[in-house]
Amino acid sequence: MPNNTSAATAPSEDHGPLRLNPHQVEKPWGRTEIPSVFGSTNGKRIGEIWFEHPEARELPLLVKYIFTSEKLSIQVHPSDDQARARGLPRGKSECWYILDADPGATLGLGLTRSVSSEELRQAAIDGSIENLMDWKPVTAGDFFFVPPGTVHAIGAGISLLEFQQNADVTYRLYDYGRPRELHLEDGIAASRPQPYFAKATRNSADGAVLLDGPNFSLVRADGPHSIPSSMMRRRRWVMPVNGKITAGSERAGPGECLLICPDKALEFSSNSVALIGCEGPL
Repeated sequence: MPNNTSAATAPSEDHGPLRLNPHQVEKPWGRTEIPSVFGSTNGKRIGEIWFEHPEARELPLLVKYIFTSEKLSIQVHPSDDQARARGLPRGKSECWYILDADPGATLGLGLTRSVSSEELRQAAIDGSIENLMDWKPVTAGDFFFVPPGTVHAIGAGISLLEFQQNADVTYRLYDYGRPRELHLEDGIAASRPQPYFAKATRNSADGAVLLDGPNFSLVRADGPHSIPSSMMRRRRWVMPVNGKITAGSERAGPGECLLICPDKALEFSSNSVALIGCEGPL
């Protein structure tokens, strides 16, 4: 089971605008071709792009781009309390903003019915968990919040932006026969084996609050007017979707990410849209 117990210190909140560096992560379900802004894959199957600070990895939140050519494992993440009971710094809640999806692409979120822990275990062992998953069709602009304990999987043919607690802790329940470690004991213990009840936001409009806490918040903004005033007073992760966003001497476009100190103003070029996140509720 991976974790991110780096001893590095995160940048303080009084820093100037920081451009976070993209880091390619190879995955068996990734792609050999990804947007050119992320550089060449050199023939590797790149599934994730992580954005990190050059001097420290221990920021509380993490931005990722995910590109799939095959289904990800069926998996689950622990809550803060469950993670800390195992000596980890935090659990993992996450959210997904769909950038692009092939026709018929789906996400697995929760189960079609509630089951016992023992039934979930047996389904993971014999593979029937794949049919137990609630596979939801997705299109560009859809947004989903994935609380800890949600049994989930990202399907093939999807490009998405993930905003999450910075915890690389994943319990794989089923992996379609790939030769990777499973984590049945921890995964079953962390799972809420039931349908997904969180409300999905379909084709979210500009100026929308996509998520309001508890661990972090996210808005889709098309200008400074659509950023809540409480968010402006926070450290913010700025992820342009269209156009260019400027903060001080730094300017970013799609496929880039800025970390902005509290009260720092943002400038939006014409027709710009960005996802902007912060710690805690708004």
